[in-house]
Amino acid sequence: MEFLLEPLEYEFFRRALLAALLVGACGGMIGVYVVLRGMSYVGHGLSHAAIGGAIVGFTLNLNFYAGAFAMGLLAVLVINKITQNNKIKLDAAIGIVTTAMFALGVAIVSKLRNFKQNFEAALFGNILGITDDDLVVIGLVTATTLITLFFTYRALLFSTFDPEAARVLGIKTESVQFLFSLLLTFSVIASLNVIGVTLVAATLIAPAMTARMLTESFSRMLIYSTFIGSVTGIIGLYLSYIFNVASGTTIVLFSALLFSLSLLMKKPHS
Repeated sequence: MEFLLEPLEYEFFRRALLAALLVGACGGMIGVYVVLRGMSYVGHGLSHAAIGGAIVGFTLNLNFYAGAFAMGLLAVLVINKITQNNKIKLDAAIGIVTTAMFALGVAIVSKLRNFKQNFEAALFGNILGITDDDLVVIGLVTATTLITLFFTYRALLFSTFDPEAARVLGIKTESVQFLFSLLLTFSVIASLNVIGVTLVAATLIAPAMTARMLTESFSRMLIYSTFIGSVTGIIGLYLSYIFNVASGTTIVLFSALLFSLSLLMKKPHS
């Protein structure tokens, strides 16, 4: 038990542990809808757009989160607008819009070269450098996601599995889609400083896919994914401390391990 209690003596580890718990839970919740809607690429794309926005924000002396959210929101609006054209599919729109926004950020970095440290932290994560302000943002995003998913459970459920039936029932699927995109953007941005842009998609997809292997029930999948995301964050952080490797990588690798085990445990249909 000593190896579990020893790192808790450090304040930075306690902050990191809380951040990993909250980000894992938030990613697990929203990730269920991402997976079931076939939007796995969206989280990856939004993280690239957000980092581009954060870099633009730095040049304008804006807060990291303000720039990231502004660009993430812009990406959502542009992608939704483009996909109204039936000739352009969602994955193509995401690829065009988010990579362009990320390229803008890289161009600014290569031109100015005056915020390298912050840029690298957002790219690869710096969970041990989490501040109290970061924890407030992560906590607010997690609470907002939980409350919103609770009150929009029925609308999101129907629009996820059968959008046509949802419209017949009077559910405004376009509004639901926009609200979901906002929640996803919030979740991605809150995860950037914890996991980093290169790994953030895994925190959305892996817990949800693991939960999907364990149950056929949507409500149980939501609960399992939230729990798996939280546990993965905590254990991954401890593994990082024990083996002295980057925390973002251990969190994602442990999450991938859990998915692999669930895949092996899944009995094939006869």
